[in-house]
Amino acid sequence: MRPRSQLALFLALAPAVLAQPARPLVVAHRGASGYLPEHTLAAKAHAHALGADFLEQDIVLTKDDVPVVLHDLYLDAVTDVARRFPGRARPDGRYYALDFTLAEIRQLEVRERVNLKTGEAQYPARYPTAAAPTGLRIPTLEEELTLVQALNRSTGRVAGIYPEIKAPRWHRDQGRDPSRVILPVLARFGYADKTAPCFLQCFEWEEVRRLRGELGWKGRLVQLIGASGQAADGTDYGWLVSEAGLKAVATVADGIGPALGRVVNWPAAGSPVQVTDLVGRARALGLAVHPYTIRRDDLPRHCPDLLALHAALFEKARVDGAFTDFPDLTVAFVRR
Repeated sequence: MRPRSQLALFLALAPAVLAQPARPLVVAHRGASGYLPEHTLAAKAHAHALGADFLEQDIVLTKDDVPVVLHDLYLDAVTDVARRFPGRARPDGRYYALDFTLAEIRQLEVRERVNLKTGEAQYPARYPTAAAPTGLRIPTLEEELTLVQALNRSTGRVAGIYPEIKAPRWHRDQGRDPSRVILPVLARFGYADKTAPCFLQCFEWEEVRRLRGELGWKGRLVQLIGASGQAADGTDYGWLVSEAGLKAVATVADGIGPALGRVVNWPAAGSPVQVTDLVGRARALGLAVHPYTIRRDDLPRHCPDLLALHAALFEKARVDGAFTDFPDLTVAFVRR
């Protein structure tokens, strides 16, 4: 079904998602990535079925300027690119999506993420891909948005989207401008303003400002904030969480997406959780707070268990939503 033919029904269903939620939003991080290889259409369909409110899309460009859904600039940690295209790595040994056409990328099979140093799965208890082919591929942004809207139609339940523009400064240094490619695709699918269930996110502060200003993005916008240090483009995360930084963010964005440790942490084993003042300071400026990422198999240091993490975020810090690799578990907590 063509995007325009879906638009009327999509807008009719959307208000339930857009209304101020009675409970925190559950964002499926790379889809149901705790159960299926990340950012595949299978992972997104499963996350939709598990009740996630929003599905995340990390977006990079191919050699022929097609936006595809992939977390990294690189292909090697989640596909068989080294076997299918030997010798196509850059001098740093990595295989960049930007160096491959869409036709070439369609030949790759997506697997569970591996540690390139050890060759072992990053999360050993997750989907086993070593024993047999997965048959899973990297989707284009258009393919993924078509799937999401088709599921919204067939189920009658709207799941929103949460796209991230990955490394825009790096892309521009390579002579490409991902934001100028991605925004028209989002608009064509009906995600052009704040009436649509969409949050557009980016780690780079200058790009967030550019999206709102130079590029005229009218939709919801989220500034991502790393756990420490700076982004590759020089964005100072410490400054972003300062009073001056948050005030600046509030002039262009609708929310922030901080790393979990900027909201809650456990100083030592057996210690009670400590909740920072970030949520309160951000909310006082009108900013929603959606921290990342809840993983039952990769809990914050000294956090005793998943229940403690959920309780800390949603009951003590009272965040507006959170990213999770296990959307069913987080949905169950917030809906209980």
